[in-house]
Amino acid sequence: MRIGTGFWRNAAVAVCLASSISIAQAQNFPSKPVTMLIPFAAGGPTDVVGRLVGEHMSRSLGQPVIIENAVGAAGTLAGQRLMASSADGHVILIGHTGTHAAAVSLNPNLKYRPVEDFAPIGLVNTNPIFLTLRKTHPSSTLSEFVTWLKANEKAASNAHAGVGSVSHTTCLLFNTVLGVKPNGVPYRGTGPAMNDLVGGQVDYLCDQAVNVAPQHRAGTIKTLAVASTARAIALPDVPTSTEGGVPDFKVEVWNAMFAPKDTPAPVVTRLNQALKAALADATVKAKLNELGAEIPSAELQEPAGLRAFVGAEIERWAPIIKASGVKIE
Repeated sequence: MRIGTGFWRNAAVAVCLASSISIAQAQNFPSKPVTMLIPFAAGGPTDVVGRLVGEHMSRSLGQPVIIENAVGAAGTLAGQRLMASSADGHVILIGHTGTHAAAVSLNPNLKYRPVEDFAPIGLVNTNPIFLTLRKTHPSSTLSEFVTWLKANEKAASNAHAGVGSVSHTTCLLFNTVLGVKPNGVPYRGTGPAMNDLVGGQVDYLCDQAVNVAPQHRAGTIKTLAVASTARAIALPDVPTSTEGGVPDFKVEVWNAMFAPKDTPAPVVTRLNQALKAALADATVKAKLNELGAEIPSAELQEPAGLRAFVGAEIERWAPIIKASGVKIE
C-alpha cells in the first residue's frame, strides 16, 4: 500500500501538536496542589521523609504539596492509587524498598509493575537498618543473639510492620542468613511495633534510625548492629553487622518518588528539579542526616538512574524472598 505525502504531513502535525501540548502542560504545571501519597501511617520513616521533602518542594513548585497516607495492602495500595490517577503530575508517590522491590517477589497478585507502570522521578534517600532487641533480652551482643536465636527459634518473636514492609524484608534477610524462621508478629506500622519492643512484648525488630535513635539514646532498647559496612553517622556507637560476626547481613532501605505512567516528560523534569532542589537544601540535608538518612548520588536522583536502580533491587530481593518461602496471601 502506498502512503501519500498527506499522511506524513498529518503525522508530523500530530507530533508537533503533541509536543506543544506537552510543553504547555509543563509551563502550566502545577496548576493546583500536588498530592503526595505515602504508603504507610503518619509518623513512620517514609512519612517523615516525605513531609520534609514535600514541604520544600511546595516552595519550588509554587503550590502546596499535600500529604495523603494511603495505607493498606502492605503499602501497595498507594501504588494502585497512583496507577488510577491522572498522568498530569498532580499526584505523586513516595515508594520504597518494600513497595517497589520486595513486593514483586512477595506478592504474586501485585497489581502493578514497579518499573513499567510508573514514571520515576528520583531517589529521595537511603537509610541504614538496625537490629534491635527488647531491653530485658539476655543477649547483649550480636553474636550472643545469634546463638540465642538459633537455640530459641520456635519461641522467638520478630516484630514488623506487615509482610512486605521494610521492617519485615530486612529482618527476613537477617533470618535467612542465619537459616531461622521465628514467629513473625505483624503491626500496622513500626511505631506500634517499637512500642511493644520497648514494652518487652516482642524480642526483636529491624528498623530505621528515625525510630531506633530516640529509644537507643534513652536506653529503652538494645541496639546490636547496623547492617552496613560502616558505622552509621546517626548512631556511631552501634557496631556493624560485620563487627558482630554476621557480615552477610548488609542492607539499606530507600525511598523514591514516582509519578503515574505517561506523565509528560517536561512535567517529570519539573518534579525532578523540585526534588533535587530539596535534597540540595542545607536545612533539608541536615534534618535528613539527623534521621539517619543519606542523600543519594546525583545519578540516582535522576529518573533514568532510579529506573535502573529499581530493576536491580527487584532482582536483588528475589532470591532472598524465594529462599524464605514467605508470600503475601
